[in-house]
Amino acid sequence: MASPSKEVFAVKVGYIRVSTAEQNTARQEILMKELGVEKIFIDKCSGKNANRPKLIEMLSFVREGDTVVVSEISRFARNTKDLLTMIDNLTKRGVQFESQKEKIDTTTPAGQFMLTIFAAVSQLEREYILARQKEGIEAKKARGEYKGRTPIDVDKVQFEQEYKLLKSGQITATTAMAHLGLKPNTFYRRVKEYESKQNG
Repeated sequence: MASPSKEVFAVKVGYIRVSTAEQNTARQEILMKELGVEKIFIDKCSGKNANRPKLIEMLSFVREGDTVVVSEISRFARNTKDLLTMIDNLTKRGVQFESQKEKIDTTTPAGQFMLTIFAAVSQLEREYILARQKEGIEAKKARGEYKGRTPIDVDKVQFEQEYKLLKSGQITATTAMAHLGLKPNTFYRRVKEYESKQNG
């Protein structure tokens, strides 16, 4: 006789972040309890990028049907690119996202509209940055100071973490590239070099 299938329960997962080890997480923890959050991940570090131990652990932990809850967007991501990349990753895996301060809920039309606005702002930011970079290069060329692109410096630990998440199916190659700030050709070259060293 076949054993009954194991029922999978959706979980509310809270993510808390403060910038330093000395800062208190009590306010955020109280909010999580009030919202019925069942599991909490806490980082005590800068949010300047997505390379945070408990954030990476949380992204690996959540499963389809779960909901990630944060007190406010700045606790989850400090820039629009990281925010959109991580929420896109969660959405593709069937995980919902809620931010209490901004009242963003990816299951509602209003929440999806807010994310569309964030995406538009992010695209505008990228275009401004590219325009300024182009102007700077042209000015350096005119002065005879332009020496071409400098090699991209990628943190070894962050690359390994992104690589492991990619190989375990937790994130896509596109997401890993966005987190590392690499273009496809550079990213796949780094992957090939890394795997060559591992196998060597």
